[in-house]
Amino acid sequence: MVQMDRAQFLRGDWRAGNAPQRPPWSVNEVRFVELCRGVRLCGECISACPEKILKTGRGQFPVVDFDIGGCSFCTKCVDACPSGALDPSVYPPWDLKATINDTCLSEQGVECRSCGEACATSAIKFRHVVGSVAKPVLEPDACTGCGECLSVCPVKAITVHVSGKHNHA
Repeated sequence: MVQMDRAQFLRGDWRAGNAPQRPPWSVNEVRFVELCRGVRLCGECISACPEKILKTGRGQFPVVDFDIGGCSFCTKCVDACPSGALDPSVYPPWDLKATINDTCLSEQGVECRSCGEACATSAIKFRHVVGSVAKPVLEPDACTGCGECLSVCPVKAITVHVSGKHNHA
């Protein structure tokens, strides 16, 4: 059975499950849309983000744009949110994990370690391969889903997706 929210159904967005990436510490999507006043009436989280990775998304609600950079989990968006749509008691701040796909330069025989150098938690390490360049190895338990690796990848071989381990209230 495909699950989608009412807004997706009314828009005819049959992809369901591709919910927009909300700021860290967001309550679940249905509750977020109920609580958040949107960018037209508020936008405080977007203004507060020092990394400037929060943008206006569909329905005038804030979304994360990892193409710009990663999240430092500074909590300034949470502190600025007057509606309760961003709740500091939500833990972890989001259920995101990185994935490295086959278009990675290292997988193509080109030496590149941009993602590993950008990873503050060392979730991306490189395994030496005899006769080839080192290959990236992602340790999911160490990955915070911050998006720093995605923004520095020259070939966009990294995606950040919902891990599905947690279900925020």
